[in-house]
Amino acid sequence: MTLLWSSSLDSKSKTRTVGRNYQSLFVMLVITLVMVGGIGSRLAYLQLIQGERNRELAENNRIRIIPKQPERGNIFDRKGRILASSRLSRSVYLWPLIRKQKSWPSTRKRLSEILEIPEADIEKRIAQVGENNPTLVRVERDISPEKIVALEESQQQLEGVEVDIEPARVYPNKQVAAHVLGYTGEMNDLQLAKARQKGDDYRLGDVVGKMGVEAAFEKKLRGTWGGQQVEVDGKNQILRILGDKASEPGEDVHLTIDLDLQKAAEAALGNHRGAVVAMNPNNGAILAMVSRPAFDPNLFTPRISQKAWQELQKANHPFVNRALQAFPPASTFKIVTTTAGIESGKVPSTIVLGTYPALRVGGISFGEWNHAGFGALGFVGGLKWSSDTFFYQIGMRTGGPTLIDWTRRYGFGEKTGIELESEEVPGLVADNAWKLKRMKYEWTIGDTVNMSIGQGFLQTTPIQVAVMFAVPANGGYRVKPHLLKDDEDSKNWRVDLNLKPETVRVLRQGLRAVVSGGTGPALNSPTIPPAAGKSGTSEVAHGKLTHTWFGGYAPIDNPEIVVVVFGEHSGGGGGKFGAPKVLKVMEAYFRLKGGGKVAPTKPVKRRR
Repeated sequence: MTLLWSSSLDSKSKTRTVGRNYQSLFVMLVITLVMVGGIGSRLAYLQLIQGERNRELAENNRIRIIPKQPERGNIFDRKGRILASSRLSRSVYLWPLIRKQKSWPSTRKRLSEILEIPEADIEKRIAQVGENNPTLVRVERDISPEKIVALEESQQQLEGVEVDIEPARVYPNKQVAAHVLGYTGEMNDLQLAKARQKGDDYRLGDVVGKMGVEAAFEKKLRGTWGGQQVEVDGKNQILRILGDKASEPGEDVHLTIDLDLQKAAEAALGNHRGAVVAMNPNNGAILAMVSRPAFDPNLFTPRISQKAWQELQKANHPFVNRALQAFPPASTFKIVTTTAGIESGKVPSTIVLGTYPALRVGGISFGEWNHAGFGALGFVGGLKWSSDTFFYQIGMRTGGPTLIDWTRRYGFGEKTGIELESEEVPGLVADNAWKLKRMKYEWTIGDTVNMSIGQGFLQTTPIQVAVMFAVPANGGYRVKPHLLKDDEDSKNWRVDLNLKPETVRVLRQGLRAVVSGGTGPALNSPTIPPAAGKSGTSEVAHGKLTHTWFGGYAPIDNPEIVVVVFGEHSGGGGGKFGAPKVLKVMEAYFRLKGGGKVAPTKPVKRRR
């Protein structure tokens, strides 16, 4: 019994041991299956679902794109002289992946110190493209030789930083024609978003035209980016070039501007706040355009320093092109009042009216500028002496609606069509509807009286006034001002105002009389052919100096040039401030035309 029991125990003992062994194997099998299944699932997820993204990340860690900025097209004057071109410069770029490195904070700090730009700006540049972007990101343009040396000396601290050669804009004449040419700068976020909405091919860091011709002809000037696709190792060292696309330079632009005449016009205006426009009255070609105060567009080729920016801000709106801004035209507008009166048939060209110290209209006294009157005058005498009381009467006889209509026929109240469209304002030609909407009461006879001498609500630009002077100069046609030399459409654009020969004759005689014996004697000079012109002095807010105008053209028998000078708060009269400046521009024009000499002409005899 004892033996049997022992045998039975031994048997049971053996059986249980075997069961436990199977159980362990089963647990191990389950654990293995779970682990293999998990790993397999993860591999399947990484390969099938995230495979494309992971391949892209791996490729981005190995492949880099080095962008090559195109060389911007040159800008030439009408004689082929350089107004804007490009030179080689050095710019600083970053690999975005550097942001993941432990060394990034110290790299960023040292780069900020050398380039003298905030660390936050550097961070923003990389954040804009994303740290996995394979393309180099520019953080500074056109750095100085001193900064290049500092970067080379700090190479060990500047992992992921590269210095590359690229074209930079240069304006060899500095401030000359600054408002015509404009300047370039990197496209900001808002500009980039707008460009992409339009479907334009722009990218972060693109250098674009910010104003003037640089902006107006941006698509023509910019060119096409190129670049290299390269393979790099873990230290960002280039192993091989995978692809290379050359950048395509932009097209050159030839302007109607004459560099010598532009310089003469700028010298004539000096540092006075205002504008000068010189134009061919027969085809609208702009020969010179000046605005003061001005700026040096070279300041914007690199990132403009805070100090330079603050210095610019001390001037009174230096980026505003005053040739395209609106002001009351004052007595220069009497050209339009004369036209409206005669063409309407309401005022005969032979009319003679008395002039007075003042006229009382609608209970309001409207004075004469000399506070005395000039006696009896016709249109020629009215223009010669710029008599306000004479033109008050012409305006009243003509009527507000007719005067407004002819003002618009001359092109006032709308943009002229010059290529600098974004900077040009249309000015203002008010009427009854405008006044009711803005001021809640109707147009009055007093508004017509004010408008007849270029005051009241009327606002015109110097370039519009140049177009106005071109009408009597060319025999009755409105032309389109333009800056592109080979723009045949603009050259041939002419609107016939269908003026009576008598109207043209009266205008020409009156404007000639202004110079030969009226308010513009400064232009009565043997240094230029016989000229015609008109002065203007506009009233402004109390306590401020008057605006002044003078416009003229020459020669009177076959006009080649119209010049308008505007003085913002210059004080004095148009004949005193503007006429001598118009003379200087005309002297330069005819001297240049004659190869440096001004040939004697008939004007001396005619002025006796």
